[in-house]
Amino acid sequence: MSATELFARRATLSRSVRLLSEFRFEQSDPARFYGALADDTAAMVSDLWLGATGQDAAGRTVLDVGGGPGFFAAAFARHGMDYVGVEPDPREMHAGPAATGRAGRYVRASGMSLPFADGSVDICLSSNVAEHVPHPWRLGAEMLRVTRPGGLAILSYTVWLGPFGGHEMGLTHYLGGARAAARYTRRHGHRPKNDYGSSLFAVSARDGLQWGASTGALLAAFPRYHPRWAWRTTNVPGLREFAVSNLVLVLQR
Repeated sequence: MSATELFARRATLSRSVRLLSEFRFEQSDPARFYGALADDTAAMVSDLWLGATGQDAAGRTVLDVGGGPGFFAAAFARHGMDYVGVEPDPREMHAGPAATGRAGRYVRASGMSLPFADGSVDICLSSNVAEHVPHPWRLGAEMLRVTRPGGLAILSYTVWLGPFGGHEMGLTHYLGGARAAARYTRRHGHRPKNDYGSSLFAVSARDGLQWGASTGALLAAFPRYHPRWAWRTTNVPGLREFAVSNLVLVLQR
C-alpha cells in the first residue's frame, strides 16, 4: 500500500466542496472553519501514517509546527494521537482553545529552530506555515531532524500563484505582492495580517518539489484539497503553480 492510497479514497469532490464552503467562516467563525479543517487534517495524517507504516496512528506523537491557538489538538486527540503544538506568537497561542488547556501540550518556539532532540517525534506536521517564513526549507529541514527514523514529516503550504496565495488580499496578489499589500492598506486603513515580505512570502510548488526530492525522503506530493482525479496537476510544470493551491509534501525519514 502506498502512503497516499487510503487518503486518496477520502479525496472526493464532495469533500473538496465541503471544505471550500467552510472557508467563508474563517474570519466570522474561526472555530467552525478551523474545526472542520482540523478534523480533515487529523484524518489525512492518520491515513498517511497507516499507508506508509502499516500501523495505526493511535498513540503516536504529533508535533504540529505553527499550531496557532490549538484548534487541531482536539481533532488529533479523537484519533488517539499525542499532540504537541509549537507556536512562536503568544497572541496566537492564547487566542483559542490552547488557552484553556483542554487538549494537548504547547511550546512557544520558532519552527526554524525547534527545541526538540533529533528523532524525538513520530510525526511532524506543518499546516499552512511555510508561506509565512522567509526560509521555508530551513523549516522543512528542522521538521525532518526531529522526526524519528521511519516517522513522517508532512509539510503542507499555500502555493503563491494559486487562488488563495494572497490570503486576505484576495486575488490582488496577481498584481504583485507589494502592490497587493499596499492596495489592502489603502482600502482597510491597516496592513494585512499576512503582509507580503514580512509575514507572507511567494513559495512555489516547483521549489517545494525540488526541495523534497533533494532530501531523498520524499514519499508523495499532492494537492491537499483537490479530489483524487485532479492530483495529476502536481506533475505539470507551470500549471501546478496555479492549479495545486495547497501542496502537501510527505517525507519519511
